[in-house]
Amino acid sequence: MTLSLEKLSLEKQIQEFYDASSGLWEAVWGEHMHHGYYGWAGTEKKNRHQAQIDLIDELLCWAEVEQASTILDVGCGIGGSSLYLAQQFEANVTGITLSPVQASRGTQRAQEAGLATRVQFQVANALDMPFADETFDFVWSMESGEHMPDKQQFLQECYRVLKPGGRFLMATWCHRPITLATGQLTTDEQQHLAEIYRVYCLPYVISLQEYEEIAGNLNFQTIRTADWSDAVEPFWDIVIDSAFEPKAILGLLKSNWKILEAALSMGLMSRGYRRGLIRYGLLSGTK
Repeated sequence: MTLSLEKLSLEKQIQEFYDASSGLWEAVWGEHMHHGYYGWAGTEKKNRHQAQIDLIDELLCWAEVEQASTILDVGCGIGGSSLYLAQQFEANVTGITLSPVQASRGTQRAQEAGLATRVQFQVANALDMPFADETFDFVWSMESGEHMPDKQQFLQECYRVLKPGGRFLMATWCHRPITLATGQLTTDEQQHLAEIYRVYCLPYVISLQEYEEIAGNLNFQTIRTADWSDAVEPFWDIVIDSAFEPKAILGLLKSNWKILEAALSMGLMSRGYRRGLIRYGLLSGTK
């Protein structure tokens, strides 16, 4: 399988973005590089790290994942979810990322946690995974789908490496549904999304309904979806507040322009949620 030059260019952008930003994120926020869960209505006040742990737990509960022995973490960051899942299920976990910096830090964190024999990290593209068919009994994707330049190929690869009876669970950024009632995305909405794509190295996002259709066409079974936008919406305002902490300011001043621009543009996501344009979609299915 070969990737187009356009996809390779995006892959390089994503790699460089996370190579440059992951250390700063960890210094300010810790090992989890994803939204937090603030209760079903998004009104619960809690420690930001606990909110991120709660999101993982709530996702596992929602998808009824009670056991797993071989887990793939697609878009693993610096290994926050990988290590957590390994401990929760006493499982062997493989994390993949486009960023060598993230893979290296994940490996270091696994060693520090005494989990190096059960948790491995490697640089790999989720659209062309270096794994045999039917390798994992649980495939986990925490906010990586939005980075995929081919959503169908991404879900197809996740399906391919999943064992029969195994479960796939993803949480991803989406845009609002397009229905007869809501209509197509307006020019203003498209421009808003285009800015988010540019700043955060995204090719495009789709609606949760489109993900569900793709999963159905790929023969995933027992497909379930949910919109948890309200539950995670407070996250971006909390991230914006954290940018004013001394260590964040110092880190940003040492960063390149791309990372500084991403920090200055976080309001794009916050406003996207408030206007109903950005949605937080969940999809679960079995093979």
